[in-house]
Formats: sequence, structure tokens, C-alpha cells
Amino acid sequence: MSIERLKTEHALLTSWIHFPLHPKIADEGMPVRDLFPNRDPEDMKAMGNQMRALMEEAGLAYGKRDMTYNSRLAQELGSWADTQEGGSTIHDRLFKAYFVDNVNIGDKHILLEIAEDSGLDGDQARDVLDHRLFSPQVTADWQRAWENGITGVPTFTSQELYVVGNQPYDVLLRFINHLRELNAEK
Repeated sequence: MSIERLKTEHALLTSWIHFPLHPKIADEGMPVRDLFPNRDPEDMKAMGNQMRALMEEAGLAYGKRDMTYNSRLAQELGSWADTQEGGSTIHDRLFKAYFVDNVNIGDKHILLEIAEDSGLDGDQARDVLDHRLFSPQVTADWQRAWENGITGVPTFTSQELYVVGNQPYDVLLRFINHLRELNAEK
């Protein structure tokens, strides 16, 4: 993936800012076709194929998604994981669960399994989810997204500049170089 290559080659530090992707979806999830009720089934199939091609081009796996799930609890767990040593690995596992395996990442039991598989303390993860300890952090992230007009993921942002969507390495490298030029001018 482009960002991983940039992080390795240019010693970049990154942080996750969470985004409200379909926040009104119920805990049990929703069929993707119901998310877009007025779309023609053939158009939906074409959209899925296009997404699959984009993911493949970016070196990311993408499964056949027929359900979509509320990611709020997963985001709270991810925020907590970022405070734990080695916790950033959870993001790749959550991505795989959602986009490849079509797993309900709004389900606490599944999230606890993902946390433990990521090497995180299961009891602490349970406490984070049961008491919603990182809900304020995720709410602040969502507010930041709304205030900045962020409507897509991923969005790369620094110094009030934005690059939206999964971008090729060259585009992200130009963004990084531009930021470095701005810093050099200061």
C-alpha cells in the first residue's frame, strides 16, 4: 500500500483520525443493497467491481461485501489500541475483517477476538468497549471530519491541506514533498 511504503522510505509518523462511515446503521448491520435502495442491481455490481479493482491496484484485498456494519465500536477500540505498544496492528486486522471477510465489526465479541489476535490485552479491550472509554476521542475525530468537510476515506491531511481517497504512491509522495517545501519556507 502506498502509505506503508512512504512511512518506510520517508520515516513518516501517521495517526488515525476516525470518520463517521454510515453511523446510523444498526448493530446487526444492513445489506449493502438497502444502503443504496434506488440503485440498479447491475450498477451496484459494477460499483463493487470498480472498488475491487481499485483495492487490487492499491495492493489491498477486497472480498464480496453484501453487508455493511456500524464501525463506531471498532473505531473506539482502534483509538485505544493506538495507545498500546504494538496496538497499531489492529487497524489492518479491522480492515481485513470488514472489507475482506465481511465480518460485523460492530459486534463486541468479534472486536475482542480481533484485539486479542492483535496481541492486545483482552480484559483491557473489554473494559474499553463496555465502558466506551474512547467514545469521546472518536466523537472529537468525527467532529473534526465534519468541520473540515471530509467526506471520504482515506483522507490524508497536514497543515490544512488534504488528499482524499486511496492514492497512488506518486500522488502521496508529491503531497509529502509539498509539505516539506512548505516547512522549509517557514
